Amino acid sequence: MNKRFILYLLGCILCFEAAFLVLPWIVSLIYKEAQGWAYLCCAVILGVSGGTIVYKKPKNTVFYARDGFVAVALSWVVLSIAGALPLWLCKDIPSYVDALFETISGFTTTGASILTNVEGLANCSLFWRSFTHWVGGMGVLVFILAVLPLAGGYNMHLMRAESPGITVGKLVPRIRSTAMILYGIYLAMTIVEIVLLLITGMPLFHALTLSFGTAGTGGFGVLNDSIASYPVIQQAIITVFMILFGVNFNAYYFMLIRKWKQAFEMEEVRAYFLIITAAIVLITLNTMRMFGDVFAAFHHAAFQVGSIITTTGYATADFNQWPEFSKAILVVLMFIGACAGSTGGGMKVSRVLLYVKSVIREIEHFIHPRSVKAIRLENRPVDQQAIRTTKVYLAAYFLIFFVSMLIVSLDNFDFTTNFTAIAATLNNIGPGLNVVGPTGNFSAFSALSKFVMMFDMLAGRLEIFPMLVLFSPLVRKNS
Repeated sequence: MNKRFILYLLGCILCFEAAFLVLPWIVSLIYKEAQGWAYLCCAVILGVSGGTIVYKKPKNTVFYARDGFVAVALSWVVLSIAGALPLWLCKDIPSYVDALFETISGFTTTGASILTNVEGLANCSLFWRSFTHWVGGMGVLVFILAVLPLAGGYNMHLMRAESPGITVGKLVPRIRSTAMILYGIYLAMTIVEIVLLLITGMPLFHALTLSFGTAGTGGFGVLNDSIASYPVIQQAIITVFMILFGVNFNAYYFMLIRKWKQAFEMEEVRAYFLIITAAIVLITLNTMRMFGDVFAAFHHAAFQVGSIITTTGYATADFNQWPEFSKAILVVLMFIGACAGSTGGGMKVSRVLLYVKSVIREIEHFIHPRSVKAIRLENRPVDQQAIRTTKVYLAAYFLIFFVSMLIVSLDNFDFTTNFTAIAATLNNIGPGLNVVGPTGNFSAFSALSKFVMMFDMLAGRLEIFPMLVLFSPLVRKNS
């Protein structure tokens, strides 16, 4: 294992995080908040530490898949540990465990919070919480790949380990160019949303923080009621952008280069919009009597479906009070998630399609034992390695899910709370049901449960395997 180069990457992470921490410090100057000193001090400490590490670039920049998984997992752990420091030092979150939970939830774009009074935080801390969503949405190492030339062709291992989906490919021959294209699209869409929210009269601070949360599909708000108190037009804009950020970014690239047919024929994207449409229609019909009219039911149904399937976690209503059928649909959407190659979490629509097609193929094989039929996705045959990895992912996913739920159940909350708390953290959604519903939070859980859910948030954001590799005894044995 190339430990020296992994350490170099961690140094880069600290340097970039130091630069990011300057932004909330500037916010503190604008609002004349004393808490800004914590962000400036942490920026200086991280900058010096990171600069010392990266001062001399290692000669050996060759690394392989195992190194990529370990580097990505360690990077996110270090990023979160360091990012929690200012929240803890400025006393906005007095407990470091809670500050770490909040920060991991931010960077992994989960949006699960331990805060009982969001509006009690300083504006600089509110800005930092939301900005962690934007940084984590596309991936911090993808950002580094976009701005720094690293390791030649080997840096594909970093992108594969951090990017969500069954497989990760290059949009253009060079990885750095691919990363720049992805971040360019990401930044442009974020700016468009900010501008539209400003046009509707939203204050700049709210437009920035809510757009960061929408773009990263994170869900941290700056008001205690999440999005409920904003005008309907602003809620509608957020609805549209939540859904758009859940689309595979390859589709946007195809649109940029005017390959419209390829963009609109992506099977995963079509399935994604079909699931959203069906869920909105069913929930609208199911909640129409409760809301009193079709428009209100449709509006709230569209917002919550977009929020849950993209794993954003914003809320315009307390869906804890919705009929059981509607809540069941939302729980199903928690597991499906958004498209691969998007900023959304969950298992991903592409995997769900692959699982369904695998079942259909097995049924056909029982009927016609001698038939040989390849599973196709996006009009291309899926190789056996991808199918095997996807099935192993599902096994690892449910193993982590049930072990986590067993440990969390020691806190003696009801089954629905425990089940949806793990679903919300492992799928990077944010709110669940009952105690952890849209009007609740995760503060009542024990420190042990919070550490379990922190692991789940990181595992869910990094597609499980990087975190498993990091803690595997085989890595330490062969390193």
